[in-house]
Parts: sequence; structure tokens; C-alpha cells
Amino acid sequence: AEWNKVLLGVLTGAVALTIGILLGHFAIDKGSSVPDWVRDASRDVDESIIEKFLAELDTNQLRENLRELTKVPHMATTPGDEATVDFMLKRWQDPNTGLDSAWRENYKVYLSFPNKTSPNKVSVGKTGYLVTWFQNVYKPDQEDPEVVQPYAAYSPAGNVKGKLVYANQGKMSDYELLNRTLDLTGTIAITRYGGEGRSKKFRSLTRSSWYTSFIALNAINAAKFGIVGVLVYTEPYDMNDGLVSESETYPHSWYLPPSGVERGSYNIDFGDLLTPYLAAKDDTYRIPKEDITGIPPIPAQPIGFEDAERLICELDGDDAPNEWQGSLNCTYKLGGPGFKSTSTFNNRYYQIHLEELNKLHLQTVFLYVCCTDRYVIYGNHRDSWVHGAIDPSSGTAVMLEITRVLGKMVKEGKWRPRRSIIFGSWGAEEFGLIGSAEYTEEYFSKLSERTVAYINVDISVFANATLRASASPAAQSVIFTASKQVKAPGTTTTVYENWKQYSNRTSPNYGIIPNVGFLTGAGSDYAAFMHYLGITSMDISYFYDRSKTRARIYPAYHTAYDTFDYASTYIDPGFTSHQAVARTAGNVLLRLADSLLLPFNCSDYAESLDQYLGQAVTAFEEKLAAKGISMEPLKKAVQLFRDTAAKLDRLIRDSDLAKETPLKVRQMNDQLMLLDRAFLDPLAFPEQYGFRHVIWASRSSSVPTFPGLADAVEKAESTGLKEDWDQAHKHISIVTQAIAGAAHTLDDVI
Repeated sequence: AEWNKVLLGVLTGAVALTIGILLGHFAIDKGSSVPDWVRDASRDVDESIIEKFLAELDTNQLRENLRELTKVPHMATTPGDEATVDFMLKRWQDPNTGLDSAWRENYKVYLSFPNKTSPNKVSVGKTGYLVTWFQNVYKPDQEDPEVVQPYAAYSPAGNVKGKLVYANQGKMSDYELLNRTLDLTGTIAITRYGGEGRSKKFRSLTRSSWYTSFIALNAINAAKFGIVGVLVYTEPYDMNDGLVSESETYPHSWYLPPSGVERGSYNIDFGDLLTPYLAAKDDTYRIPKEDITGIPPIPAQPIGFEDAERLICELDGDDAPNEWQGSLNCTYKLGGPGFKSTSTFNNRYYQIHLEELNKLHLQTVFLYVCCTDRYVIYGNHRDSWVHGAIDPSSGTAVMLEITRVLGKMVKEGKWRPRRSIIFGSWGAEEFGLIGSAEYTEEYFSKLSERTVAYINVDISVFANATLRASASPAAQSVIFTASKQVKAPGTTTTVYENWKQYSNRTSPNYGIIPNVGFLTGAGSDYAAFMHYLGITSMDISYFYDRSKTRARIYPAYHTAYDTFDYASTYIDPGFTSHQAVARTAGNVLLRLADSLLLPFNCSDYAESLDQYLGQAVTAFEEKLAAKGISMEPLKKAVQLFRDTAAKLDRLIRDSDLAKETPLKVRQMNDQLMLLDRAFLDPLAFPEQYGFRHVIWASRSSSVPTFPGLADAVEKAESTGLKEDWDQAHKHISIVTQAIAGAAHTLDDVI
């Protein structure tokens, strides 16, 4: 009944919007004798509306949004999460600044929590030494009883003992190196975050998820060598620029304190684990729990680096390789296995005792939607591991401020968008439901042919140096346009120029421009939208100066120190970076919602395909030719796409769109809107859950090019088997036909 109401609301809204387009639903009387519907059908984005919108976005409102969102921990399904749901619904239903409609959708998904009455523990033999997860308290936030103990979500329950070995980043190559000289059977490995995600399935993820998802592969790989448990810690060399003392870390700086522990969801696939490719509703079919894949087969537990130092610095055995060394106060050794005979643990044969008591539950995910015919979707996730000031509440704070300003303009009758805007606050993303996969499967998959784009701002501010964006190449131009209209905080220049100073590339078409990354791999909320549905997506944030730190992400990530105090003191004290993201992402949103012609550029897509082609030719052409496999069809397909894209761009540039019939404009818009959809192939990656986009799927290859081709060639090289070279040939055909097919979708309309 609840979903029927939702559908009824959506359909009613769609009808109303369609009638509005035809009858002047958006018109504001300017005293013209031209009928409203004619003026509305041909009007373009109103720059004065954008200027008004930019001026209204307020740093004080952003600050108060974040303060409210981070009052209590709000992990998915907890009372704090429910309070956040109520707060957002109240804001979105406000009679003066709310949206046209707002509601919640409930899903029952398989989540993993630690046992509160019998907490996880790591201890050392008979010494009584106990690794603790309760971080040192520096501010009242950390004393909240709802601060969940650090744990590895989806790690199996277990009670294992074994001698300790140090395995660097837990890559297959790391375990292979250890296995050459040590018997790993029955051991426990201590590893540092980072590595496996970059070198294997999650190599090119743009943001946060690979930092924890890699450990699932870490533990999966470890089990292959007979290892029975995995500890993982945050290496201060990787996160703290080598700083390890309490006097140098939070609350004295932005660096992670020694007792800080990074939580995470240790699963590989996104979406509910029991209902793959289905929405997790009450009556949905669920696979047996024993059939779940992509989670660790052995217990895993995160610890802080002060405990890691105590353990690693007591290890026996050979010195670890130079590239395995870190910033703890000792020379890292591999383990005997086990500890030195002279260690404070007295006996090299004392063992690590790792007890996992995680339990799995069916719980509820909350989502919100507003409005409805052609859609622009703006979203971020809501749940966090603890207070989550940066991840994800910085993005939620920005979204709430954007909706406040737009809602006020709508309620005052000063503006209505040409296309509908849907705002979504996704639940349980931290557990791996990235891209609101459940909602995507049930709802947006039915609307994907009418969805223009997805704008993702899940973590809006990492620090206050420069804009960072990853996007479908088609969206590059609209991001540039928006960023040229926003002032960079603390500078006299624009966000665009500031961005170009920090991160740039040389474009054959434009010269030196800011570098827009590709959305390769399932790294954030955009995953299901881009990779599964083929909706043109973008991910926008404010980032830190990479020349001043090697921190792999902001240091308090997924810890109890990611609080309002941390964000307001060290990340964005004046909330000007939050404002810059709100202005940039909001500007993009308005242009996507209001432009007569969608502000996408097909030639920019062609340039990216050229870039991928060049990498593939350099890396693979000679090797393929030796096996009688030609890359000429792929080259011709890219050339066809380049020519067709240029032709469409010329038609758009040379047309007086205001004089074209609405139908012709709509036809061109459909070509632009559906471009990324043309690259979907449901059969291209049968071994990868949720990936159908043949250009931007994840890859294990180190070569930044077409993922299926790159992975197939590298596998064939390693095995030398004819069937693997045949797979490489197959993937050339897959990507060739996808590109050629996409080119044909851009052919003549006018």
C-alpha cells in the first residue's frame, strides 16, 4: 500500500509536469504578448536565477546543518539514524522551504554488527595483554554510549589462535613473498590499510570504499595460504605523514590519534548480500546465507596503530622489505612466525587470540525522494560509522542547504525547473549499499530512460584546498561552466582556475584544463547509477593539497574522531569550502534541470575514448598482433564515434534551438541523455556483480584503458593459454561494438 501511494504520487506528478510544460507551468509573467507555453518551450537557463541561488547559499546554515547532523552517532538502523531521518523529513516538508513531496522507503537488508555484550577482542597468549578499541577520549563526543566498537562488518564470527606475521598491505604478492620463507598455515596476519584495492578489483576507485573493501580481498587471499585471521591497522606513514605521538595528532592537528581505529564494511559487492539484483523488500526472495560471496572467510579485526606498534615491534624473523617499512618506532620484521624470545611477551611462541562475535541482522534502510518526467537526481548517503562529520554529513549538510534555497524559490513562486529534481538520502551505504542499490533496482531502474544525470556529493569536503571532480566525460563541460562562476575560498580567483592550479591535464581540444577523473570502479554512491544503469554521473567535492600530505584520505576517516569539532577546526573552519561545493554542485544541478538543451558534450567523450585507445594501442597492440588479433576494428569504432560526436556538436552549435519545435529539441536531449546507456552490456562482465558499463567498469590491470580488454590481455599474458587470448579477442569485440553502437545513437536528428 505504501509503495502504491508512492507510485501514484510519481505518476500524478509526471502528468502534472507534462501538462505544465505544455501549458506554461513554469511561466512568470513578464508582460509579453507571446503565449506562455511558447516562451517556456524555448527558454534557456536563467542566469539571474543561478546568481540568486549562489548568493543565498549560507555558510552559517551549512555550519548549523552539520552541527545538527553530527549530534549523535548515526550508524544505519540505530536510534541516531532514525533521528536523522526525522530531522531531514521535517526540513524537506517545511511549508516555507520544503520540497513538493518527501517520504521514506523501507528496505530490509542484511547488516553486520558486533555483539555488545561480548565484544570482539585481541589478546596475546598468557601475558594478559589486551588490544583495546575504546579510543582515548579528547572531546565529549567520543564518550557517547552509541559509539560502536571498531569492527569489520561482515567478518565471520570466530575464535582463532595463531602466531603473528606481518603481511604489509595484504596483497597476493605480499602473501606470496611471505610464503616463500614461512609456513603460514595457522598464523594470523597483521596488515596495514591500503594496497589490494589499488592493485586488484578496486584499483581505480575514486574515493572511500576501496580503503575498507580491499580488506575483504586481503582476508580472502590470506585464507588461501592457510592464515586463520587478519588484523588491520592504519599505518601512520600512509595517513599521518609519519606522525605518531598524541601531542602531534588530534586534538592538536587533523592527524589520527594513536588509539584511533578505522571501521569499515569488509565486503566486495555493492547492494544487499541476500537479494542480489533485487530490492530487499519484505517479501523479496533471499538467497541462503551460506551462498553469500565476497566476504571474508576468516575473522578480521581493525586495530589502532599504537596497538599495532606493540605487536609489530615485538616480532621475530627477517627484516621486512624496505617498501614494507612504516613509521612505527622499530624496524618492521616478518615474524618468526611469532615474537622474539626477548620480547615483553616472554616467549616467541605465544599466540594472538582473535575472537569475532559479529552478528548479522535484517534491518531497514531509509530513502527520500522529491518531485517527478525527465529527472535530475542529486544524492548522498546518510548513515555513518560514528558521528560521520565528513563522511557523509558534510555532503548531507550541503544537500540540505541546496534544498532550502531551491525550496524557498519554489514556494515563493519565483522559479520552477524545466526538469524534475529528485533528492535522495541513501541508507546503509557504509555497509556497501553504495549507489542506493536497493532503491536503484526497484525504482530508478524503471525510470532510468528518463533520468538525465546523477550528481553525487557524499563527502563534500575533505579539506579546503581545491575542487575535485570525477565524472562521465559528457559532464565535464557543465562542471567547468559551473566552477567558473564560483569564487574559490580564500582566493581572488575562481574555483575553476584554482582547480587548474592543483590538478590539470593537457586536452587536445582545449589546452590545459582541470583534471576530471573517470568514474571507474564502485567507489561511492554513484556506483549503481553509473555502472548498472548507465546514468551519466558525477562526483564533486573539495579536496586537500596533495603536495602537502600523503594522507590517503582525511585522517579521521571512519573513526570516532570524525566529529563536528574535527570538521569545524581542521577541515573547513569557516565552512567556505562547504559553500564552494554547494555553489558548484548546485550550479550544475540548475543547469541540468533548466537548460533548453542538456549541457553535455559528446566530443569530450570522444576525447576520453581516444585517450583509452591510445593506452590500449601502446600496451597491447603488438602483443595482440602476435596472436593474430587486430585492433583495427576498435580504432575504426573510436574514429566513427569521434566523427559522429563532432557532427552532432556542429548541429547543436549551428542550430537556433529557440526556433526549433520542442519535439526536435527533445530528440537531441534524448541523444545526449542516453549516451552512457549505449555503453551498457549486461553480458560483458559475468564475474563482476553490478557492472554493465564497458568503458568505466572496475579493472585489475594497471593499464588505464578499456577494463575488459586490459584485464583479459594481462590474464592471457600470464597464462599463455589460447582460451585466454580468445577472451581478449572477445573483449575487443565487446568494446568495439559498444562504441560503434553508441556512435550510431548520436546520428542525425535534425
